[in-house]
Order: sequence, then structure tokens, then C-alpha cells
Amino acid sequence: LHPRDTERLITVLKSLRDLGNTVIVVEHDEDIMAEADEIIDIGPEAGTFGGNVVATGSYKDILVSDSLTAKYLNGTLKIEVPIERRTSKYHINIKGAREHNLKNIDVTFPLGMLTVVTGVSGSGKSTLVKKILYPALLKEIGSYGEKPGDFSSITGNFSNVKHIEFVDQNPIGRSSRSNPVTYIKAYDEIRALFANLKISKLRNYQPKHFSFNVDGGRCDSCKGEGTITIEMQFMADVILECEQCKGKRFKKEIQEVKFNEVSIDQLLEMTVDDAISFFKTHEAKRIVQKLQPLQDVGLGYVTLGQSSATLSGGEAQRIKLASFISQGTSKEKVLFIFDEPTTGLHFHDIQKLLTSFNALLLKGHSIVVVEHNLDLIKCADHLIDLGPEAGDEGGYLVGQGTPEEIVKIKKSHTGKYLAQKLK
Repeated sequence: LHPRDTERLITVLKSLRDLGNTVIVVEHDEDIMAEADEIIDIGPEAGTFGGNVVATGSYKDILVSDSLTAKYLNGTLKIEVPIERRTSKYHINIKGAREHNLKNIDVTFPLGMLTVVTGVSGSGKSTLVKKILYPALLKEIGSYGEKPGDFSSITGNFSNVKHIEFVDQNPIGRSSRSNPVTYIKAYDEIRALFANLKISKLRNYQPKHFSFNVDGGRCDSCKGEGTITIEMQFMADVILECEQCKGKRFKKEIQEVKFNEVSIDQLLEMTVDDAISFFKTHEAKRIVQKLQPLQDVGLGYVTLGQSSATLSGGEAQRIKLASFISQGTSKEKVLFIFDEPTTGLHFHDIQKLLTSFNALLLKGHSIVVVEHNLDLIKCADHLIDLGPEAGDEGGYLVGQGTPEEIVKIKKSHTGKYLAQKLK
């Protein structure tokens, strides 16, 4: 939600409480925390480093605690405003955008910069980016996409954009066997490592024997799923642990192959953080390099073999981001489009996300983000603020420019809240 809409939500939540109800909210938003009667802070970090209650009490109690949340709330840690904003001589210009509630607006998207599209919920942000910019640009660079919404023309430096990646929050794989390490291509290195061990060579094991996607080393009973699904005719399907492999997903003889006392199934149970420490100790540099981007985008707590079906939309989005970072420097420049990437993120994770964005920008890529989070908005090089309201009263270009320029626009709801973050 936009900060203006968050204020309205807080009013509704308080009304529910005042009627005698109990309201429990899982939230990262600073304003909602400030209005809470009681806060339960879990941590101190994520994954194997989390799971403890690190602080409880009122907002004031939390502020004086030593938790990571408290450090961001009381200013001990902060997401800094950039010392200078990037500038660019290359742009994509859209004229006459009038799809849905857009009011025939002309908008400029600079390249090689972090551009953030802002405005209250329903102001036309997604329409501008998803329905016009993305499909229109795809068409210009010779790729296939859906038909763009109504607009007059698109002009600019198309030669500076060779690919467009819409990094959404859709799952990273349709199969329950897809997971973070298969997606970022780190599993190929891990399978090769296990296949290269002395015991594997004696038994004539190939890298495929350490995969749960093909026959060979995977459990024959569950086909590498680790579970058996019993279809019930009139009730929900029942999912049971595979009796043959006990959920390990591999045949017993494959589990006997160990790299420094760790089998392939045990490795897949490790978090990214633990796996990086493990491989660093044993000097498997190529695997560390492959896994590092997952840690860099704040996913160190995710296990290597975690099914993509159990990942949140935000986690899936960051795995895609890690995949692009891991591909290294490419001469062909990419325009990345992100739709609300901070959804479900703590301040500390937003800090890591911004570091990842900067890594892409340093390689000469461009980023366009649809976003409500003020900590990310204040770090933009260029803002496109739509509104001023939602629906029929939205769809106007309230302003475009640096965050410092947007805060001077009186009718900008974003500018009103952003001013407090730029002090």
C-alpha cells in the first residue's frame, strides 16, 4: 500500500480493535508498527539464524531493544539517501498514454538509471508499466508480447536496450522438483562435484545420478519427490512421506556418496548461508560463486532444495534477480522491470535489494520499479508520480524528476510522505 492508504488501513484496524476484536498483523511497515499496542519481534536473523522472540512490548519498548528491527526504527541502522543521483542522456519516451484511467500522459523513462513509478493504489502505475511500456518496448526490439494498451507513440534509444526482463512474483518453476539451486544453475556444479568423487567413479556414477529429475539415482518409488500423493475421490489428496527413501528423494546407495561427510540429500537440507560456509571451508570456489548472489539478495535463509512451490512471490522474484546477477557482465544491456519487489521485505532485506539493484546498474543495465515503499523510492534516480487520486481521479502525471523535485509538488501524496525520508 501507498503510505496514504496505509494510514486508512490503520484507521480500519483500530476500529476493529475498538469494537472488541483481537487483531494480529504480520507486517514490516513502520507506520503500522508505530500504531501497534503490542509488538512481537522474531529473529534475530532469518532461517537457521532466526526463530527466536528477540523483543516484545510497545513500540517504545521495541525502540530501546537490541533487535535488527529496533536498529532501523531508532536510526542506529538506516537505508541512506544516495549522495548523488545518476543522470542519463538516453531515454525512452512514451506519448499519449491513455489506457484504462491514464489521461493521455507523456512520460520519460531514463536508461541506465533506477526509475521508480509511484502513486496511490489505483493511480495507473501498473497500466503504464505493464500494459504500455513493457509490451511496446518488446515490439520495438523485435520480441513477441501481448498487444500494448492505447498510446500515441514510443521513441528513444532502443539500441541501448537489447533485452527486457519483467521480473514478476510468479513461481520460479511449475514442478515441485524445481528449487533455488536448479534455477540459478548452481546444482549442475554440485552434481559434477559429487560425480567426481572417488566412490562415484568406482561405482560409475554420472552427474545425472545426483539429480531427482531423471531416473538413475533418484528414488524409484516417489520419483525424487520425497512424498507420495494418494488421490482421494471425494476428499483432498493425502500426501505422505515416501516409505522407501524416507523423504530423502535419492536411493540409499546414492546417499552413501559423501563430500566431506555430507551426502547430496543432506546438502539440499542446508541453507544458502550454511552451504556457502561449507563450500568455502572446502575450497569449492565455483559453487560459492554460484550461490553468492542468493545470499546477496537476502535469501541466505532458504534451503538449497526448498521446493519452489513453498517460496513466496517476493522470494521467487529475488531468486530471479540473483539469477541475473550470477550471469556476470553482459555487453548486451537489459531493462529490468520489477513490480513491487519490497512486498514482504524487512528494512534489512530492502537494504540488500538496493545493493543488488546497484550491482545491475553498475553493469550498465536499466531498472524500472513500480513501488510504494518510501525507503526504495528515496533511492531512485528518477521518479514518475501518478495520481493524484485513484480510479477516475487518477491517471494524471503529477510530476517526474528526482525525489527532491517531487517533494516540492503540493498535490503529490507521494511527495508529502517522501519529504520526511529526505530530511
